[in-house]
Amino acid sequence: MLRIFLAVFFTCLARMATAPLQAGAQEEETGAPPQQPNFVILLIDDAAFMDLGVYGGEARTPNIDALAARGMMFTRYYTSPLCAPSRAMLLTGMDNHRAGVGTIGEIITKEQKGEPGYSLELEPGVLTIAARLKAAGYRTLMTGKWHLGHEPDSLPSAHGFDRSFALDASGADNWEDKPYMPYYREAPWYENGETASLPDDFYSSRFIVDRMIDYLGETEADKPFLAYLGFQAIHIPVQAPPEFTANYDGVYDEGWQALREHRWQTAKSLGLIPATAKLEPMPSDLRPWAALDEDEQALYAARMEVNAGMLEAMDHHVGRLIEHLKQQGLYENTVFIVTSDNGPEPSRGDNDWRLKLWMKFHGYHLGTDDIGEAGSWAFIGPEWSMAAASPGNLFKFYSAEGGIHVPLIIAGPGIAAGMRQGALANVTDLAPTLLDLAGATAPMEEAKPMTGRSLAGLLRGEAQSVYGPEDPLAIEVSGNSALIRGDHKITRNQRPFGDGEWRLYDVKADPGEVHDLSDAEPELMQSMLADYETYAREAGVIPVPDGFNSRKQISRNTMKRQLRSYWWILVGALILLAGLVALVWMGVRRLVRR
Repeated sequence: MLRIFLAVFFTCLARMATAPLQAGAQEEETGAPPQQPNFVILLIDDAAFMDLGVYGGEARTPNIDALAARGMMFTRYYTSPLCAPSRAMLLTGMDNHRAGVGTIGEIITKEQKGEPGYSLELEPGVLTIAARLKAAGYRTLMTGKWHLGHEPDSLPSAHGFDRSFALDASGADNWEDKPYMPYYREAPWYENGETASLPDDFYSSRFIVDRMIDYLGETEADKPFLAYLGFQAIHIPVQAPPEFTANYDGVYDEGWQALREHRWQTAKSLGLIPATAKLEPMPSDLRPWAALDEDEQALYAARMEVNAGMLEAMDHHVGRLIEHLKQQGLYENTVFIVTSDNGPEPSRGDNDWRLKLWMKFHGYHLGTDDIGEAGSWAFIGPEWSMAAASPGNLFKFYSAEGGIHVPLIIAGPGIAAGMRQGALANVTDLAPTLLDLAGATAPMEEAKPMTGRSLAGLLRGEAQSVYGPEDPLAIEVSGNSALIRGDHKITRNQRPFGDGEWRLYDVKADPGEVHDLSDAEPELMQSMLADYETYAREAGVIPVPDGFNSRKQISRNTMKRQLRSYWWILVGALILLAGLVALVWMGVRRLVRR
């Protein structure tokens, strides 16, 4: 008995002695910092607010819809009206002028060219989310559209990305290694800072995902990662494999006005807009559907079918990336961001003889034969873009709701699932949000400060808003300007679809921007204009000339670029012409003498 008693006694003493150590070990384990999340940014090109299936669009996007069900779907998120400025804002968390990308090369004016804020590449002291996360131990990967400079010091490899396969242009062909418009001599692709070519079996959405999967396998698996995928879908030329396009046969046969009204009604039924919200009529200079003959209607309906097919094809390849992450055990700890750089693209390809002539020289056609496949240059044009932008007004290039109000989905660990978020948010908020989620908020000495705000509080359910009712949020690209404060917005849209005049709207009650309140509420109008002037002065906005017209500016800049690229052909042609004139003159003189 004594032996048993002593054994129990010494056992108890041993447990008492080790208990504090065990408790300390448990505390250390539970107090360990959480694992840093991975980040996947899926940037769609030119998608309207309602294009995705979960937002009520016609395209089948089951993989993106599943992400929305897993996370938070934003209904009041704003971007800039053009691609490169939006990308600069997304990657840096800074206003586009402060980042150096006040506009794009296609529409820059002579007054802006070369000025601070208009270098059209990220300027000194502007750090990307890749550079910041890399300093925090992340591997940083990028595939797809870059459009922020092609010099060695302006490519992704010089801005924090470990691996990159990047297109430095506003767009390119989706099937072949060639340009899509006369502004470009070629499709400028670069891999890790070096000129690159595309594989023979290239299709943009598939390749962008394939290359990202390659990079994930080639880099350090023990590090968290940032994967930035800049898709070409659904930028012009609108191109898609026929098996995806076939899913939309007949969907758009009733025309653009019918689609505009359908999306408007769908937005009300989904609660995306108030039931009392009005719809702005189609601009008078856009064609009524009935004005097209049967062949034209069939062609334009087919182009919109390809547009939906291109979006579905992109979603299909996004699903392949998601499946890969699941197989690698990375999915559960990955935060996904899905958004668009701006609203739908209104440009046409059939109303400019110079563009059509260029297409012939580059192997493009505009017809229904093999539409959307290699050699097809499909587009949706301003009428379909106006319809796609419903319930908003106008489209890409403009600061109306149709140009800057786009979808945003954020899903992943620690983010409330199946939530719809109506708080105001901006593209500059994404970079600080990711840094917050990564626990990498320490300032970097060489970096200019971000202008965006972290949305992490919204995502965790700890905050109801990040912008107060009196906090102004301003946007400007090439004279197309907006300032949002609370429920109100002032906006100015330039030609050809605007008039350069400021207007005031209550965009919560009137998201279609139908009722201008500038005369009814002059004090509010003046207060918001004062806020905009402060923003423009501090950001370094250089105004466009009176009467600025983006369509004319594109034509002017393209002609100048063509002359710089092909001056030797012009000189040769002039020499040849002069020689022919001289020969004719000499022949005439001989005849006269005889």
